[in-house]
Amino acid sequence: MNKKFLKLELDFDFILLSITSQLRDYRLCHYLNKVLGFDFTKIEDHEITFIGQSPKFYSRYLYYVEEVTPFYYLIANKSPDGYLIPELKGSDYFVIIKDFIDDEDLDYFIHRARDIPDVQAIVELDPTKLKSKENLIF
Repeated sequence: MNKKFLKLELDFDFILLSITSQLRDYRLCHYLNKVLGFDFTKIEDHEITFIGQSPKFYSRYLYYVEEVTPFYYLIANKSPDGYLIPELKGSDYFVIIKDFIDDEDLDYFIHRARDIPDVQAIVELDPTKLKSKENLIF
């Protein structure tokens, strides 16, 4: 009997930013909206379910203007159920930017976000190097 294997490749074609801040998610969105001119809105929580475990939910926000901007997602790394990316416990939030964004726009986002009160750090990460990278796929 021949065994056949299915190879699954996940798409990590997005920009990942890590934000360290003690702000609550809705306050961080308020500041991002204010300093960047965005309009992040709350969407359904990001759900992670592993076999034999109860689902874990992480707060999620979206900013997108049709045909004008990429998709910007703000996702909490922490919930009462644990961490979305356990190896990055020092990160409070992640910003996932899907679709095209040029380096100038990315630099602008990072520099303006650093001006927000109570944002201690914001750095770009390579999602392919994370142990729990599959938790970022939705």
